[in-house]
Amino acid sequence: MKKNFVLAVLISAFLTGGSLAMAKTVGQEESANEAKLAKQAKITKEQAQEIALKRWPGNVESGELEREHGKLVYSFDIRNAKGTIDEVQVSAITGKIVRVEHETKAQEGAEKRKESKEKH
Repeated sequence: MKKNFVLAVLISAFLTGGSLAMAKTVGQEESANEAKLAKQAKITKEQAQEIALKRWPGNVESGELEREHGKLVYSFDIRNAKGTIDEVQVSAITGKIVRVEHETKAQEGAEKRKESKEKH
């Protein structure tokens, strides 16, 4: 009985350690990809955020550099005065706002669930 318990603990530790290592690897890949994209950008994330907030005031909840629809953009989720999210994309090359998408509460919830699944 004791051997089974020890074996179960060891297997559990192995699986947990493997999951943590895999999560760390995914995080490292995302960081490396963002660093690669940052070398191509002509403006900084801070400059892009300032541009986004001038046009769409609120609190920035997240921001990332990504390639979307073939364009290199800084994408910011900005919570507005109504409590909903506006996703504002600023060109990392020109500094111009290239896209704004208003998220409803339902869309916001769906995106959070999707991100949660991707992390696990």
